[in-house]
Amino acid sequence: MTAKRRSIAFRLIAAVLLVELVSALLVIFLSWGYERHMHFRAFDVMLRGRADSVLGAVQDAEDVGDNVMLDLPDLHVPSEDVYEVWDGRGRMLGRSANWQGSSGFAAPQRDGFFHLSVNGKPYRLLRFHGSRIIDPGDVGGGKLRPVTILYGAPTVRVWHAIRGAVEFYAAGSLLLLIVSGPLIAWLLHRGLLPLRQLAALAARVSPEAWEFSPPASARTTPELAPLTHAIESVLQRLEQAFVQQRIFVSDAAHELKTAVAVVKSSLQLLGLRPRTAAEYQAGLERCLADTARLEDLVAKMLTLARLEASAAPAPQPANCDLADCLRSTVATLQTVASLRNVAVTLQAADNLRVPIADEDCSQLASNLLLNALQHTPAGSSVELRADLTDNAADNAIAFTVADHGEGIHAAALPHVFDRFYRGDPSRTRATGGAGLGLAICKAIVEKAHGSIQMESQPGHGTTVHVRLPRA
Repeated sequence: MTAKRRSIAFRLIAAVLLVELVSALLVIFLSWGYERHMHFRAFDVMLRGRADSVLGAVQDAEDVGDNVMLDLPDLHVPSEDVYEVWDGRGRMLGRSANWQGSSGFAAPQRDGFFHLSVNGKPYRLLRFHGSRIIDPGDVGGGKLRPVTILYGAPTVRVWHAIRGAVEFYAAGSLLLLIVSGPLIAWLLHRGLLPLRQLAALAARVSPEAWEFSPPASARTTPELAPLTHAIESVLQRLEQAFVQQRIFVSDAAHELKTAVAVVKSSLQLLGLRPRTAAEYQAGLERCLADTARLEDLVAKMLTLARLEASAAPAPQPANCDLADCLRSTVATLQTVASLRNVAVTLQAADNLRVPIADEDCSQLASNLLLNALQHTPAGSSVELRADLTDNAADNAIAFTVADHGEGIHAAALPHVFDRFYRGDPSRTRATGGAGLGLAICKAIVEKAHGSIQMESQPGHGTTVHVRLPRA
């Protein structure tokens, strides 16, 4: 079952709307708490004022016991409110007519505000203890009579006001969601326009058309600038790889065509007229030599393809001793050096293990040494050195091959590691090279995550610097 595809714009819009929805719910919850607190705070102030008016209606009873009484004609309270008044002796002085059932003193016996159901309706009540002074003109300033007042009012209107305020906040939040949803979608659509333009331009790139000119908005947008640079870098590398591939195919076809044409011409020459056995023998030897050159060319091309293939790493990474490899290579090519009257010197430290297979290491060393021997005049020398780099923290090995030949011109130096490149085509058959040796060396070194460079001065010789990590 395939997963549903969701665009970035859709995800961003959904995320923003979800955040807005959560924020709206939070605002509604906070507004409910705030409105409840403020409305009941005002309601409590109102209850306190009305309870004080009831306390003001308590008057002297003008009797022998100096009691107090509730002056009902002077008491003006809303009809839906309830109250009870008691004196200090527990005698009820009065209560509201709409208070049915048990006495309000069945409520919690503490001063303060509390909720109670009265006549089946929710009420908020206030109980407090007050006092009235009787006969203040008497000696001693009169008599103090304690009074307990219980006063309450229905809370239906308060809850209605709270609900109205919360509904207002909820309606406003819903309206904000309805308005902001399309607005956010439009803004995101506009904001992602550089990304769509960038994708459209990248989609036009093909092996035949590598032009990629990203819009200025993609370069100036901080979020898109890294992606733009990455696409440009990738396309440049791909273009370079395609160009190298086309050049390689063209050069390989040319080399193979030339080699096949040489073999064909030798065979055609033998078939022009009858030959003696010695002439046939000589012709076959020339064909075998040309075939060997063709075989060597194909082998080098296969080696280069193998080295540049992105194969999975082996379970046991290959490594070899560079010093042993160099000694073996020098011994193998000593005959060639003697025939050319070139001295070969080797200075290599022990235990220089590098992450290269034995076969590749031998090919690297033999290609570099043979290339130096082919371009070194008789009576001169070739020096090979291998040791750890001066900086111990690098944990790397430096390997150099230096000759004292004719050198390489500065214009040709950047191309010496290109496939089939020859600085002097006239020497091709003299050296027997096909222009793949140094390309193979570069592929071997880069596969081991090393580096290879060449420096040269015409008339003073050439030095190849190879840097390899230690295995």
